[in-house]
Amino acid sequence: MAFGFGVLRLSSREFWALSPRELAAAGRALFGEAAPVSRTTLNELLARFPDRERP
Repeated sequence: MAFGFGVLRLSSREFWALSPRELAAAGRALFGEAAPVSRTTLNELLARFPDRERP
């Protein structure tokens, strides 16, 4: 909502009429496409934040 109202300056009617895909497309148009996480970065994150077994 902050992106739609604050960044795009949409009215309430315009915001609620958008589909999630349209909102995502607007975000990509302004900020570009995010690169996928590399295998190295993923492994570093997995080591830093391991999954824990539930008690």
